[in-house]
Amino acid sequence: MAAASNWSNSFDIVVIGGGAAGIGVTASLLHRRPALRIAIIEPCDKHYYQPAWTLVGGGAYDIAQTARNMADVIPPKAEWVQAAAIGFEPDNNLDNLADGRSISYRQLIVCPGIRLAWEKIEGLQETLGKNGVTSNYHFDLAPYTWYLTKNLRSGKALFTQPLMPIKCAGAPQKAMYLSSDYWLRQHTLDDIEVEFNTAGAVLFGVADFVPPLMEYVKRYHAKLAFNSNLVKVDGTNKIASFDIKDSEGNVTRIEKPFDMLHVVPPQVAPDFISKSPLSDASGLCEVNPKTLQHPRYSNIFSLGDVCSSPNAKTAAADRKQIVIVAENLLAAKEAREFSNIYDGYGACPLTVENGKVILAEFGFGAKLLPTFPLNPTVPSRFAWFLKAKLFPWLYWNGMLKGREWLTRSTSMS
Repeated sequence: MAAASNWSNSFDIVVIGGGAAGIGVTASLLHRRPALRIAIIEPCDKHYYQPAWTLVGGGAYDIAQTARNMADVIPPKAEWVQAAAIGFEPDNNLDNLADGRSISYRQLIVCPGIRLAWEKIEGLQETLGKNGVTSNYHFDLAPYTWYLTKNLRSGKALFTQPLMPIKCAGAPQKAMYLSSDYWLRQHTLDDIEVEFNTAGAVLFGVADFVPPLMEYVKRYHAKLAFNSNLVKVDGTNKIASFDIKDSEGNVTRIEKPFDMLHVVPPQVAPDFISKSPLSDASGLCEVNPKTLQHPRYSNIFSLGDVCSSPNAKTAAADRKQIVIVAENLLAAKEAREFSNIYDGYGACPLTVENGKVILAEFGFGAKLLPTFPLNPTVPSRFAWFLKAKLFPWLYWNGMLKGREWLTRSTSMS
């Protein structure tokens, strides 16, 4: 491998990924130790606030407000290496890039996110963005979700959820609630058959939130199909094929016609992670879930969607993980004991109607971890204000700038 050419090819810290986790942890580290030489490896020139795409699909947010230039969010003291990582040599402290360069590090932070595997659903890629097939998981498609919602007067609307792990486990059903709420307000819901197909066995993984969500399922007369996994889309004929698993594990393929199909794609770790020495059996970057340190390489930490910690994969989880990684990485660097542990915090603001949100905040073992002194299972306008107004502002002006608001972590003591 050729040495990096523009700068000395050795950094104190190399960060893989310029998403929420990568930018946030870099900014937090530089606030603590401004002299650190940190490189961010990120090929994309745009940075997205993905949590708002659900709102875009529901007609409640401007898609243009969710994108900024990567150059404008990279912390000024960090070095942006605009290239793709393709592999690691952890025994040599090297990260290999697609352009043939290698970057040397003393410590490594792995947070490239997970990949949307559209190709795992037969026929999907050819029909996305047309024939009534959409997804709020893509910047270009969230506005199409709203277009379809506004223009559907009757017929069948299918919403899907693949097997875990996925980004924001509530997002697949949030799309259903916002569309259904619009149809209810337009008095067209009686002519639209709404169905939610999830590959899982439950509506939501934290039991406390299922009863209030079921109230909305009833309100919108939505049909729930569990253990129902989307495997094929025929966009021209508007037919979606699902593999349905029964209680004995037998699988039957069923075709369902649709007029609108909102797809959430299967999601996997990038190949350069899953095929690397850093991965666990599932392909994610292996970590101790409490310290976010790699169990075999003590100078490597991981956070965000690609790390193996069994928490909800949300930007809110990143916000808490940033502090854990920043503190513990510096403790490792300076031969101090770790002082912070991660409690598994994640948050999923469930947009159950336009103007109301159930703010689901929880940690390991489905323990409820509410930030505010309100009943978290009750839909509220305050939580909608947080989701639609405050959280985006906090993201751009707080989290990406190393301001650690609402990030209290658990002490080891």
